[in-house]
Amino acid sequence: MRIPFDLAETVAVVVDEGTLDAAARRLHVTPSAVSQRVKALEETLGRVLLVRSKPVRPTEAGQAVVRLARQARLLEHDASVELGDAGGEGVRVAVPLAVNADSLATWFLPPLARLGEQHPIVFDLHRDDQDFTAGLLESGTVMGAVTSRAEPVAGCRTTPLGAMRYEAVASPAFIQRWMPHGAESSALAVAPVVDFDRRDDLQTAWLRDRAVDAGAPPRHRVPASNDFATAVRLGLGWAMLPRLQSAEDLDAGSLVPLGGAPVDVPLYWQQWNLRSPLLAAIADEVVAEGRRALAPGPRS
Repeated sequence: MRIPFDLAETVAVVVDEGTLDAAARRLHVTPSAVSQRVKALEETLGRVLLVRSKPVRPTEAGQAVVRLARQARLLEHDASVELGDAGGEGVRVAVPLAVNADSLATWFLPPLARLGEQHPIVFDLHRDDQDFTAGLLESGTVMGAVTSRAEPVAGCRTTPLGAMRYEAVASPAFIQRWMPHGAESSALAVAPVVDFDRRDDLQTAWLRDRAVDAGAPPRHRVPASNDFATAVRLGLGWAMLPRLQSAEDLDAGSLVPLGGAPVDVPLYWQQWNLRSPLLAAIADEVVAEGRRALAPGPRS
């Protein structure tokens, strides 16, 4: 079955933009024309490709079409470069990537900045927990992802990066108020905790390792990595912070470790298994930076 790339590209743009109207503006056509293109491809494939919600969501068949469109777009860019045409003045290829919040706040942006200086490229970053970023690869939403999943997603390859090392820390004033005799079980049962969001289980695991009822202490939720660290520095609660994020504060004494072994979360780079010079360049920069910045982790 042949899938017309122009129609597949239209489906991908609709998913990117969220609505048919927004996709029409980007494609410089009418919303009716966008709807007709999507319908034509659905009739050709005999499958519903889009859930007409707000924002529009791809069905399982739609995910496959979106993935095809993005792969074709990337390979077209690579071919243009090989032919001596980078796509025209001011034209850049968009590369969607998924990354967890703590990597984004610490080590992930410098390699992207270097890539932006070397290639006609723009990045569309999707932030999610490292346990869930692989799902964005499976759906075709992104081309590469920082993930805690070692097993390759279908059609992808995996490279170990290292481990994000977390330590339980709090401000001196917080410790003086809530833990004057140290991080004892009785103190941890009542001292406020800062969680990133409802899926953040690092603090819960640390409490359970110390035989403390994780449901006992009050919890704040601060779903932004830099603001999360600021909340801990200001004494809102204690939390597990990445060593990359807390090192200066620990050295300066503005944060104090609560003790216990650090927690290492292994991270991997997964990307589409395509022979793409641009995707290979992205992988080289990201993997090199990850291995430089992160704690030693699994290697293959």
